[in-house]
Amino acid sequence: MMNYEVNAILTLKKQHPCGGVQWKIARVGADIKLQCTTCGKYLNMTRDELKKRAKSTLTQGENL
Repeated sequence: MMNYEVNAILTLKKQHPCGGVQWKIARVGADIKLQCTTCGKYLNMTRDELKKRAKSTLTQGENL
């Protein structure tokens, strides 16, 4: 199981409709809230869904 940290930057397999490919983790809990670094829109997904859709982690966030 991966540990997700607030403010970490992720790359997902598919890009956002705005063209952005990098996402910042805004909140961690049962669901994970991501913010597009290009347009600022938010997206909620479960940990299992994020595990499937995440391509790589670019930067580490705050350790909670």
